[in-house]
Amino acid sequence: MQLPDMNLLPALDALLREGSVTGAATRMNVSPSAMSRTLGRLRRVLDDPLLVPAGRGLALTPRALQLQPSVEAALAGALAALRPAQPVDIAAVRRRFTLRSDDGLAVVLGPALTERVTREAPGVQLRWLPEGDEDPADLRDRVDLDIGHLPDLPQDVRGRELARHRFAAVCRRDAPGADEPLTPAAFAAIPHITASRRGRFHSVVDERLAALGLTRRVLATVPTHITACFFALRGDVLALVPAAVAARAAEELPLAVREIPLELPAVTTGMAWHVRLDTDPAHRWLRAAVARILSGPAEPDAS
Repeated sequence: MQLPDMNLLPALDALLREGSVTGAATRMNVSPSAMSRTLGRLRRVLDDPLLVPAGRGLALTPRALQLQPSVEAALAGALAALRPAQPVDIAAVRRRFTLRSDDGLAVVLGPALTERVTREAPGVQLRWLPEGDEDPADLRDRVDLDIGHLPDLPQDVRGRELARHRFAAVCRRDAPGADEPLTPAAFAAIPHITASRRGRFHSVVDERLAALGLTRRVLATVPTHITACFFALRGDVLALVPAAVAARAAEELPLAVREIPLELPAVTTGMAWHVRLDTDPAHRWLRAAVARILSGPAEPDAS
């Protein structure tokens, strides 16, 4: 489809507003002769004279009068589309954001984030989805922000690392030796509760213990970290969860946090979003809020 010369739109708007070639030329900061030539082009494009002699001046034709409101709206829309995003008044935003994370991150992040939303953005709603069979394509239409482990992302998805966490163990606060440092042998001797969405019993923990000539007993594997913490409330067991989840759970439950006496790889937490939301002011506010909670200030607010 052949598009008309969009540079004619501002000139048409000026001519319709001023009803005068001279006035439109002054408004557009061009010479009257240049504006006269532009009027000639517009007359050919629109097949209408637009301005006709009326006494000592010019008058708008019926077609010109009909065009005036739509030209003003079209120009305003074009200018708005090409203008850089303006700072958002997040307190006035009415919007629903869909986030996705595992239950442990939801417990660590959720209360602080909802507190901030209540304080700063009362018109914002948060819809939290559980982890499942993640597909980065969900970020194109179903999920606004994915939080957790970031796999290889497609080109149209942005990602940012937020924090690196170690794993820790939790047990009943009144369990024998709960306040004592664990040795590798003592750690291996206590039954373990592990979290795995796929029900896996073997992990890098077993490999590190095997290198020391030790083995452990995994008493149960559960689908979520918070479930593992609740299992630790009964019996003399250790639940292995990310340290941030362990600390949060110990604030609310009678649990003790114990350091795992092994060199284990860190758990990387990040967030991902679709490129269409990259410069969206309200989404930038959301990302900044999440980053501040999980890793400290790193991205400026859009407010």
